Amino acid sequence: MSRQTTGDATVEALLAHGITTLYALPGVNNDFLFDAVAQSGKMRLLHPRHEQAAGYMALGAALATGQPQAFAVVPGPGLLNAGAALLTAYGTGAPVLALVGQIPSDAIDRAWGHLHEIPDQLGLLRHITKHAARIPGPADAPRLIAEAIRATLSGRRRPAALECGIDTWGRPGMATPVAPLPIERPAIDQVAIDQAVALLAKAERPLILAGGGALDAAPEILALAERLGAPVGTYRRGRGVLPTTHPLAASLPVSHRLWKNADVVLGIGTRMHFAQSGWGTDEVMKIIRLDIDAEEHFRFRRPDVAIHADAADGIRALLAALPTTPRAPRAEIAAHQAWFAERLASQEPQMGYLRALRDALPEDGIVVEDVTQLGFMGRLAFEVSAPRRYISPGYQDNLGWAYGTALGVQAGLPDRAVVAICGDGGFMYQAQELATAMHHRLPLVAVVFDDGAFGNVKRIQAERFGNRQIASDLTNPDFTAFAKSFGMNTWRADTPEAFGPALRDALSRREPALIHARVGEMPSPWDMLALPRVRGFHEAWRPNLP
Repeated sequence: MSRQTTGDATVEALLAHGITTLYALPGVNNDFLFDAVAQSGKMRLLHPRHEQAAGYMALGAALATGQPQAFAVVPGPGLLNAGAALLTAYGTGAPVLALVGQIPSDAIDRAWGHLHEIPDQLGLLRHITKHAARIPGPADAPRLIAEAIRATLSGRRRPAALECGIDTWGRPGMATPVAPLPIERPAIDQVAIDQAVALLAKAERPLILAGGGALDAAPEILALAERLGAPVGTYRRGRGVLPTTHPLAASLPVSHRLWKNADVVLGIGTRMHFAQSGWGTDEVMKIIRLDIDAEEHFRFRRPDVAIHADAADGIRALLAALPTTPRAPRAEIAAHQAWFAERLASQEPQMGYLRALRDALPEDGIVVEDVTQLGFMGRLAFEVSAPRRYISPGYQDNLGWAYGTALGVQAGLPDRAVVAICGDGGFMYQAQELATAMHHRLPLVAVVFDDGAFGNVKRIQAERFGNRQIASDLTNPDFTAFAKSFGMNTWRADTPEAFGPALRDALSRREPALIHARVGEMPSPWDMLALPRVRGFHEAWRPNLP
């Protein structure tokens, strides 16, 4: 026990939990927290130019490392500016801790009009986090930090938030350190395992779907897939759970084709949203759900077997009970993959750019996709050898998230090569953060594919609304001149052939960089994304009901 301010006790508790970087913007509500960071001498503080980037940087570091990360913002406008990042952390299962300032503690929720006041801020935080609480003083800070971080890591990973009054951060008192609390993992239900094994052992056309909840179970999924001879379908968050070049790896369109005739489907750490709500189910299909979130099992339709477990724990239990002789992959898998490769051949120049990106990027390099034409193709076809090497926003799919998120990926893994794939529309959401890359010397390479429009919006308007163009055309800066004004290295690469050498050069310098690629209208990928129903409705269809 020692006498500390609330800010000091908070920083000490963060450090005790392995959080050594704080992504934050200064502001009067958090002055004493910032001073505590400076006084500690052990905490790195990375300040961007906008609160949204503080949240996104913490999110990127959490998604890339799988470890808890923290950001700090002032209340009211600061929190709302960072709110999209916090919401995306919720959607992607990222262990992010938000430290949010507050007005004077005796005025909270009294509507007196204090600087940055927002009604029921704590209630707002509870809508977009798994756990939220208020720090009342130094004695409580270590415990509340420990509880928040345990919440982010126990069960389904999601963000947490702690708010603290402007008068509380600097308040002195006695504080006692609290060691990291044990992470909760559900016990394996052997009955459910046996039921699943009975279905899988006799399945003729098994299919595995793996999502973001399976990222830490890659070795187990590989072993299970090869034991069953079962293809593994991934999309967005699950990319790399099985190396995408593996004979059993199935991209979204291939999974859709396999879904049509699958007799047993095992969903691991995935909502199975597209498949169950869009592709259809019927009496023939048996569904097994393996998820650490018990509520997830019963969305869309009742599964035939629900296994409440950590992905790796559950798969190991299945492997222990399944026959040990591996099955050969079915011939139809290779046939579907060959069809997909042929379909991709017409998707140029996107595939040319993605091939050049793959050739230039080290195998352990990381790509962060924005919601853009190259991103849509990347989540289908970019080769990924391991989890957390292709970072996607998941179902929030929020335009403009990529650059700030990629800065956090680079800060969290400083020795890795990181590339952000941006469109001109999304890039301008956080274009000012080029200053952050330069200030903190983060060697992120941003690629801006510039078609002078919100390209996807423009395509929809052309195809569905009689080509009535509404708010889709853009006026852009000279992106290379803009980046150079910050002192950044830049390249122009308007073709895939020019892009590869430019990217190699940019990556080799290990400095912040921007590559500007002017592109025209690209072939639509939507026949591979908006896939039709291929099965019916199961009588157990019960949306959102247990």
